[in-house]
Amino acid sequence: MQRQEILEHARLVNAVVGIGGDMEPVEVMPAIARSWNRCVHDFGLDPIRDEPLVVLESRQLKARQEKLARLRAIAQGEMATLYQQLAGSGFSVLLTDSDGVVLDLLGDPSFTDTATECGMMEGVVWSERYQGTNGMGTCAIEQRPILIHHNEHFLTRNVGLTCSAAPIFDHEGSLLAVLDASSFSHMAQQHTLVLVNMSAQMIENRVFLCRFRDHYALRFHSRPEFIGTLWEGALALDEDGRILAANRSALFQLGYKKPADLLGLRVADLFNTGMAELLGKKNQGWLNPVPLYEARQGNRFFGLIRPPETQTSAAPAAAAPASARRAQPSQAAPGGHKVIGLDELQFGDQAMEYNVRCARRVLGKDIPMLLSGETGTGKEVFALAVHAEQAGEGRPFVAVNCASIPESLIESELFGYKSGAFTGATREGRRGKILQANGGTLFLDEIGDMPIMLQARLLRVLEEREVVPLGSEIPVKVDIKLISATHRNLKELVAEGRFREDLYYRLQGITLNLPALRERQDKCALIHHILSLECEGGEEVELSEGALRKLEEYAWPGNIRQLRNVLRTTLALREGREITICDLPGEVSNQVHSSHVRAHAVEASLGALESAERDAILQSLEKCRWNVTIAAKQLKVSRNTLYRKMKNLNIRSTEEE
Repeated sequence: MQRQEILEHARLVNAVVGIGGDMEPVEVMPAIARSWNRCVHDFGLDPIRDEPLVVLESRQLKARQEKLARLRAIAQGEMATLYQQLAGSGFSVLLTDSDGVVLDLLGDPSFTDTATECGMMEGVVWSERYQGTNGMGTCAIEQRPILIHHNEHFLTRNVGLTCSAAPIFDHEGSLLAVLDASSFSHMAQQHTLVLVNMSAQMIENRVFLCRFRDHYALRFHSRPEFIGTLWEGALALDEDGRILAANRSALFQLGYKKPADLLGLRVADLFNTGMAELLGKKNQGWLNPVPLYEARQGNRFFGLIRPPETQTSAAPAAAAPASARRAQPSQAAPGGHKVIGLDELQFGDQAMEYNVRCARRVLGKDIPMLLSGETGTGKEVFALAVHAEQAGEGRPFVAVNCASIPESLIESELFGYKSGAFTGATREGRRGKILQANGGTLFLDEIGDMPIMLQARLLRVLEEREVVPLGSEIPVKVDIKLISATHRNLKELVAEGRFREDLYYRLQGITLNLPALRERQDKCALIHHILSLECEGGEEVELSEGALRKLEEYAWPGNIRQLRNVLRTTLALREGREITICDLPGEVSNQVHSSHVRAHAVEASLGALESAERDAILQSLEKCRWNVTIAAKQLKVSRNTLYRKMKNLNIRSTEEE
């Protein structure tokens, strides 16, 4: 900053905090005014004085990192996802503890050097006491999401920053950590604050469920498709149904102000059901969302009961088929697919029968497999079935979606790295996905989206059967079975120069084409089979002739994945033992009401920014109880603009459905 700019910033601060009289009173955001007053009157800071950075010794930093080891492990994935959404914008993603100490950092190379100079690195203390007003420190005090942009910072050395920060609380409502995204952007990034807050809430929910993994957890929402998202409510319960803890969303949905208000109540005090009914075979509440009605006001919710981890680890082994037991939970697919055998993938369809027969012939042989087919045709399920038949018990199955990892991270994800290989690297280094799959199966989904620069390295690994982690010069031998998958035409990508021809032929040991659901000859048997999988636990549910006919006639643009979602939702919403046409979503049954399945299909076609915008709008609508007028004001757009965005992003209110 120029000398004149420094003085102007100091005059602005002094005018707000009531020091000096040479400037007219200036209005700033209340949170900024409170923070500036704290900096001057409580901490004795001067906006012009170049306060020294406070950096913890490595021993102190390690102790703080170990204290929050569980949270950091959970946050790591969300930080990577957030970084991916902000990739190319010059952002760094940081995690601090409640005292403002930076525990972890994932940095954009274009931002790293300058960020290091201003103190954005592990071990630096970013509390207000030492750094003045800033995203991380002010968020820790205000305990709410906050955006600190440029001259809203207190110290002049930080006025070039724009920081979006959101708090992460524990089950008692105490501050655990702060998630922050900072850059030197010239524009205030309001949408970044929304993304950061969503990521913080996801971390908070997962920390909650992990903290109570040895207890029952009731996960609920007024819309069944929101169970498993950041908006779900969660209650931790003991065996008698007594409430041990609640997350923030649960408090909001049930109308309580603080966790202590719920402690000691029973689930029957909140809903029209008890613990015995939730766990009973009739409701199947651990498999599919079941309707719940609030005891006080009668509002309808949908709930999913999760048993203690000690029970879930034992139960599947007894019920799973032999082929599934050969691939124990460590090989479960990231998408949550059940591991099934090759025989359960086809029921008379000639194309699938051919695929299964070919897959069996190459079992145990060093022949890579390439699976092609539309999105949702079951490529990962097929890969898991192959792995289950050939790998044996205890062998790893590692799935990597090449389209979902940012280009700047995919190299370290695949090949691993040594300590200090890049900004954000852990001190211990990390094994990459290829080394994690050693002795088992590496499944590369959406291989057609792998960056061209990494294709040569992957080819070398496949040829030489060894991998060299980033920052290392020592190769490590690997033994992997490679299965790749894509919905794209790799031959066309080769012709366009977007995919290496030599890698294409190395992957193409055997190519199997998985047919779309609309083309399968065994559609009827497949529908019944998936229905039976969704009805595990002994419950018998039948399909009426009309409902079966509608399911067979529907085009299924989302293929088997869409069919599974439709059946799962239908099971949760049905009234009786038999599923009729009236129980099916409107798009499938040709009724007039909207379909959640269409929403899933649209969501699958959205880009990263569109998906982020859709999530942000949904979050705002949820907070405003789906009052579009209030939500539009919060989002600072006109009501017509919000309606147009809702239509384009396939967001429908419960009244429309």
